Amino acid sequence: MSTVGRALQQAGFGCPHGLLGRIGGWLMARGNAATERHMVELAELHESDAVLVVGPGPGVGLRTAGERSARVVGIDPSDLMLATCRRRCADLVRQGRVRLRPGTAEQTGQPDQSVDVVLSVNNVFLWPDWHAGFTELHRVLRPGGRLLLSTHLKWLPGGLAALAAAVEAAGFADVHTWTWRPPGPGATTAAQLRGARVG
Repeated sequence: MSTVGRALQQAGFGCPHGLLGRIGGWLMARGNAATERHMVELAELHESDAVLVVGPGPGVGLRTAGERSARVVGIDPSDLMLATCRRRCADLVRQGRVRLRPGTAEQTGQPDQSVDVVLSVNNVFLWPDWHAGFTELHRVLRPGGRLLLSTHLKWLPGGLAALAAAVEAAGFADVHTWTWRPPGPGATTAAQLRGARVG
């Protein structure tokens, strides 16, 4: 990808801002919704689970998680997306079920072993350092905690094998990968992964 292409991708999707960010947020809300909800279903969240949503974008999956768990934190580097999440999840924020913080996979701002579930949808291919990101997510998960991740297969460098290897190198165990086809016209195949912190 060219330098200009990377800059446009970052403005629209990596750290959305300005007009491109608003367009990117609209596209994410429409295009990612089924995958976001699917991953929350796979996570089998309980009311008492502490959940970290990495890069919630416009907040569709964040809202779904907050309807199932009373302790959900969404972290995003984009002020625009955090504001969009606050609007989409306003009632859940008022109830204290959803909290929003600036952050990234590499710098979550969460305490050690404070989270039961980490969810990430369609942003791992934008992380600048997979090892740093997965090491940080391993740090914040409690023993027995689980990571569930989905991303566009066509944009995943090295495919599922490379993703699984990076997750395992960060200390995760019981790593499983698969592909899933979201419903709807134009949807592209998703690469998905589940892993656990065992100690």
